Amino acid sequence: MTSADENNRLPRIGFLGLGWIGQHRMQALLDEKACRVVALADPSPAARARAQAAAPQAAAVATLEDLLRHDLDGVVIATPSALHAQQALAALDRGLAVFCQKPLARTAAENMAVVAAARKADRLLGCDLSYRHTEAMRRIRNCVVEGELGTVYAVDMVFHNAYGPDKSWAREAALSGGGCAIDLGIHLVDLALWTLAFPRVEQVTSRRYAQGKPLPPASNDVEDYAVAQLDLATGAVVRIACSWNLSAGRDAVIEAHFHGSRAGAAMQNVGGSFYDFAAVRFNGTQRTPLADPPDAWGGRAIVDWARRLAGGGGYDPAIASIVEVAAVLDRVYGR
Repeated sequence: MTSADENNRLPRIGFLGLGWIGQHRMQALLDEKACRVVALADPSPAARARAQAAAPQAAAVATLEDLLRHDLDGVVIATPSALHAQQALAALDRGLAVFCQKPLARTAAENMAVVAAARKADRLLGCDLSYRHTEAMRRIRNCVVEGELGTVYAVDMVFHNAYGPDKSWAREAALSGGGCAIDLGIHLVDLALWTLAFPRVEQVTSRRYAQGKPLPPASNDVEDYAVAQLDLATGAVVRIACSWNLSAGRDAVIEAHFHGSRAGAAMQNVGGSFYDFAAVRFNGTQRTPLADPPDAWGGRAIVDWARRLAGGGGYDPAIASIVEVAAVLDRVYGR
């Protein structure tokens, strides 16, 4: 088979939203030669020009409607959160696969509608819960699945971002779905439940704060600090804390600790980095390294989606777990 034949077998992808994340995910696919970039859509001419420099063969348009006029197999969505559900539904209605930046939607009901549409259309639906794809979390999950930790009875998760979002819409609840809990806490909830094979969450308690002031349970104000406790049907407890603009003495604090009856394991970011992670297993006072940087994990989720799409993959029932994660976040927000 010639290289031209191989290229023609790659999925034809359109990219909607060409900010930093959208362009990074596109570049990951280009680097891995995992797709053909057919069309680029963003209301910003400057963003379109930057993206087209990396994919000069692609058409550049301003809207989703223009994007959907092209001959595509799938759409990658990296737009403001309030738009994700309706844009994913529009693409699925055209019979296209979808890969969406997190959150897939703002509420469990919106997530459920998108998942149901993907199931009905038998189209591959992916969400960029990228921390699952770090080597550190893969190793820890293997430890849990293989029983090396014994019974996991407690999980402690933190994600503190010293900077917070740089987009104004992220601080408007109607556009974002919430504050740091949906922006950062979604990763923590997902990692905890994914590692533990998605046990039933029986109870959720939470507190949210804005600039140091407690928010009422059902407040629509956007929080910059949140803590929550998840009581699981297994008897285990998950505690999460996340924040924007916290004074932590470093760029980020990202950690996941799993405490078992026989041993423990933890993922921790290295030197305050958003990208470098190490994993360690604990046996009493002994430490056994499981994974260390470097680890080029940022594009693994979308590359995996593109490769499954190239292989003819349709709806994957595993995506339904995103609804469980969203349901927990709804309870964090008291809705």
